[in-house]
Amino acid sequence: GQQLTSSESVVKRQGEPVTLSCHVTGVSLTYLHWIRQRSGHGLEWIGRIDDGTGTIFAASLQGQFTITKDSTREEVYLNVKSLKPEDSALYYCAKEAH
Repeated sequence: GQQLTSSESVVKRQGEPVTLSCHVTGVSLTYLHWIRQRSGHGLEWIGRIDDGTGTIFAASLQGQFTITKDSTREEVYLNVKSLKPEDSALYYCAKEAH
């Protein structure tokens, strides 16, 4: 079956970097998105990686995140460069239907 499995919860300090992973089974590692939901807020789109290494991000979050992938591990990663208090959220990975 098709499955996207996010990494475990992480607790980090402000200013630290963090990498979240998403293990992908049964679907190609193409057009994968990261979305987050802060407590009391709606869903917020962060960005996506395409069929290569190309990425796009929400304008308001530009420069704060990178998205990479490892095809051999079937994983997509969201890298947060320097954590801010407002980065405390539930993070989801999602596959774009193609």
